[in-house]
Amino acid sequence: MSLRRAACLSLLISSALASTAQAATVGRVEDITDLKLGQRVLVDDGTCPAGQVKEVRGAKMTENGVARTSACVPRYGPKSR
Repeated sequence: MSLRRAACLSLLISSALASTAQAATVGRVEDITDLKLGQRVLVDDGTCPAGQVKEVRGAKMTENGVARTSACVPRYGPKSR
């Protein structure tokens, strides 16, 4: 029974990690409503050079919520649209 439980637990952990590893893509920074600490969101608004996309991160906790940082990062995969 413990082997079955361990297999289920490892499947659950791997599926959770796979779902959090992917960053969401939005068209505008204003579309990001509730950014969590450590979360990354890709913003395809055309402000970065060709082949790059803006990445907005939940950087640290402040009194007013999560502070954001942004940087241009390489684009991977086809452009969505």
